[in-house]
Amino acid sequence: MATDQGVPTPPPGAPDGHCLVTGVAGFIGSHLAERLLEAGCTVLGVDSFTPYYGRDIKERNLSRLTGRAGFKFRMADLAGEPAAGFLDGVEYVFHQAGQPGVRASWGDSFEVYARDNILTTQRLLEGCRVLPSLRRFVYASSSSVYGNAPDLPFSEGAVPRPISPYGVTKLAGEHLCGLYAANFAMPTVSLRYFTVYGPRQRPDMAFSKFLAALLSDAEIQIHGDGEQTRDFTFVSDAVAANLLAAVADIGAVGGSVYNIGGGSRVTVNEVIDQFQTLVGRPARVAHLPAQDGDARHTLADTRAAKRDLGFLPRVRLLDGLRAQFDWTLEQRPAVV
Repeated sequence: MATDQGVPTPPPGAPDGHCLVTGVAGFIGSHLAERLLEAGCTVLGVDSFTPYYGRDIKERNLSRLTGRAGFKFRMADLAGEPAAGFLDGVEYVFHQAGQPGVRASWGDSFEVYARDNILTTQRLLEGCRVLPSLRRFVYASSSSVYGNAPDLPFSEGAVPRPISPYGVTKLAGEHLCGLYAANFAMPTVSLRYFTVYGPRQRPDMAFSKFLAALLSDAEIQIHGDGEQTRDFTFVSDAVAANLLAAVADIGAVGGSVYNIGGGSRVTVNEVIDQFQTLVGRPARVAHLPAQDGDARHTLADTRAAKRDLGFLPRVRLLDGLRAQFDWTLEQRPAVV
């Protein structure tokens, strides 16, 4: 199976029922909804089109889904509308919606993060608590919950110490999933994504910005010396983790948390070198001060996800970078 994810990946075990995907017009949510439809599920997609980045980008993502058999869309603000109105018959919830961005989460904007990441999650969980059809609730968390943990790789047993307001809100969402599992036996699973990339990546994310600058012969701006490392995860692997989490045998009570990483920990400078080769143009790089809230290094210990979910990342970094580059060129046909 191949899509604009750019690399063929065999479909993992997938749910077979009616699914709710929040944040369906976003980067990961749109890919996930496509895979669920391909697996034969029916999908209700919900999105509120928050203004964090251009609505036209989200509309383009959504256009790949509208009109497909088994898909319905509803524009809704999950923090402001009762969830019960669109949960009838839902068996699987994939909660991808939220306000992204580590650097933007400081100051007055924290109110938005608290609302869209914490309050929204609580209200959705509350709606699902009395949902007799619910079989699994999968929550999209983040490696940002670890902060600058002293030991690599990060394991789920480490004490989370986020160093950004964004990380605090994602951790709060995890805790909400855990307490609804503990008190009401809700089958929740939280997935800690490690730096997801690939086609449709948000324009504010590093790889999108690097490619845009290289293709326009503009300056790439890096916060710090570029020797910070990340465990980069291709989007199809993040999607596969969601499908596996939906069908895994996690016992009668949920609340489990899993790292989802791509096994590709490299420096930012190494990524830029790879993009230079793909674009065929040297990069002009400007180094800016490091940003508050940015972790120095990340690396996922995914042994628990392999053991319990059957998760293994399948896409090598170079293949994933090439897929994102090819997709970016398709969006910019006049640029070569």
